[in-house]
Amino acid sequence: ELGSGHSGQLKRIIPVSTARFLLQAKCECRFYNGTQRVRYLDRGIYNQEEYVHYDSNVGKYLAVTELGQPSAEYFNSQKELLERKRAEIETVCRHNYRVGESFTVQRRGEE
Repeated sequence: ELGSGHSGQLKRIIPVSTARFLLQAKCECRFYNGTQRVRYLDRGIYNQEEYVHYDSNVGKYLAVTELGQPSAEYFNSQKELLERKRAEIETVCRHNYRVGESFTVQRRGEE
């Protein structure tokens, strides 16, 4: 398209998308009676809506929405991924509990 400039320069119109998409992963460790019982959740969130999550109580990924069904099926077919998720109770949850324990749990009665 020719611009309105005096030199007959060619102007390009480049469409800019204003659409924004947000993909998040949130991991949560829930502790019961110290670290004796731990529940680990790994949530997949798309545009502020949880669509799939891994639940250590179930041992696999579960679809939360229709969008999450193909993801849950794919993730559950990946044996190495499921083994890694099961191990994260120890490598993520219990590890971080021990790191933070000296700053939180043990200081409750000091005030």
